[in-house]
Amino acid sequence: MLTLAIASFLSQAQAKPLSPKEQSARFEAYVALEQGPKSLPEQRRILAELAGVPVQPTAVAALQKSIWKLWEKGPQLEKDSGQTYYWEDDKRGLFIVGGQTKKPKGLAICMHGGGKGSGDAGSAHGAYNAALSNIDWLAIYPEVLEKTEHGWTDSGTEEWVLELLVRARRTWKVDPDRVYLVGHSMGGYGSWTLGAHHADQLAALAPSAGAPTPYLNAKDEVIDIVSGIVPNLRNVALRIYQSNDDPKVPPDANRCAVKKLEQAKELYGGFDYEYWEVPGRQHEAPPGGFEAHLAKIEKIERTTHPATVVWQPTLNWKRQFYWLFWEDPYKEALVVAKANRKTNQVHVTCDKSAKGLSVLVDEKLLDVAKEITVFLNEKEVFRGIPKPDLATILASAASGDPDLSYSARIVLE
Repeated sequence: MLTLAIASFLSQAQAKPLSPKEQSARFEAYVALEQGPKSLPEQRRILAELAGVPVQPTAVAALQKSIWKLWEKGPQLEKDSGQTYYWEDDKRGLFIVGGQTKKPKGLAICMHGGGKGSGDAGSAHGAYNAALSNIDWLAIYPEVLEKTEHGWTDSGTEEWVLELLVRARRTWKVDPDRVYLVGHSMGGYGSWTLGAHHADQLAALAPSAGAPTPYLNAKDEVIDIVSGIVPNLRNVALRIYQSNDDPKVPPDANRCAVKKLEQAKELYGGFDYEYWEVPGRQHEAPPGGFEAHLAKIEKIERTTHPATVVWQPTLNWKRQFYWLFWEDPYKEALVVAKANRKTNQVHVTCDKSAKGLSVLVDEKLLDVAKEITVFLNEKEVFRGIPKPDLATILASAASGDPDLSYSARIVLE
């Protein structure tokens, strides 16, 4: 079916670098690639072969549906498997499936606590599973690939967790607008950090007794938190729990992060967050248990097409963030992008080189049948009607997420 869909627009295309069968093969190969930096070279190779191949606007929807069907046929997780290994032959990548596995209303990636030499998926399962089952959410409990203080971002764990998320969505047909990250202690750090890096794929975050990595001065006082966290959280809900006497994760880091959230909200608007600090709980679960914490996010759905996107990239393999695409993201650059459908304009600012940065457009964001004007740092860089292209359609639709799928790309620099 995919070959037929490609053939339907090739007859109208101006360039025919590959046959329909060859292009179909490229689509299948691209969709099959897993999350992470190891896939980047092959992703770039395939997109380069498809770059510049125009698509008639009337053919976009059919192409996207064909790509989503390919995505649906990808690898799945075993249903009702309980504890298993992602890499069974090597006994690596332990994870537990829990919660509601019949007709889940949402998906929680639930991150365990721990640190150097400690932490296991079973502890998160024991703490959260009853609460998640009660609200009919599917739960995936991954165990970090290496037990370090930053286990959720070390040794390839982050990209593996994202792949688990994708496969769980595919296996149980979970609504992509109802995906959540939760976790206690180091799991709170994980939900803060992975939640910020991949906010465009998530509805809400619920970190408990865990914080983003802080910067300390000579007196061991928290003066800042790591980059790539607060700016990215503008469009995802955040419910933070902290005890004021926590001996393992003192409140200073979370308090600092909340101040940064307050400052960012004043600058950019948005930022739906709640800081829930209580006395006397030390490192225990919040009052009312994790049920009370989950109740704060249970009804929240993802913001899919925000008019304002703030992005501070930290990963070279995270190239799409909402309706921005960056071929080679400039680490720790700060991008602020605002789309106005009434004026059909996009204004982007970037405090570093914006080489390769693009705006993704389609009818969900702007009126693509009319002239669009794009500004970078107050300078006009594009005026016209963007043309759909095959590489952009594939790159954005390959996630299997219709709300992250776009038809055309406007390169800013």
